[in-house]
Amino acid sequence: MLIVERIEDGYAVIEDGDSRIEVPASMLAEDVAEGDIVILSGGKYIADKNASAEARSEIIKLQNELWE
Repeated sequence: MLIVERIEDGYAVIEDGDSRIEVPASMLAEDVAEGDIVILSGGKYIADKNASAEARSEIIKLQNELWE
């Protein structure tokens, strides 16, 4: 699973498990944001909106469980 950790200074840091890669921000589709899960398609990293939404939902669920 590829996750955009951060975007800064014209580069994106993408995590893949234990490894990280830096790619030019120009390789990201326009709608990709930090925290998105992405896939590489046609030389561009595009957001997997469904997977990103599921991951965010799971994180919120885990955070809410901490306060119960």
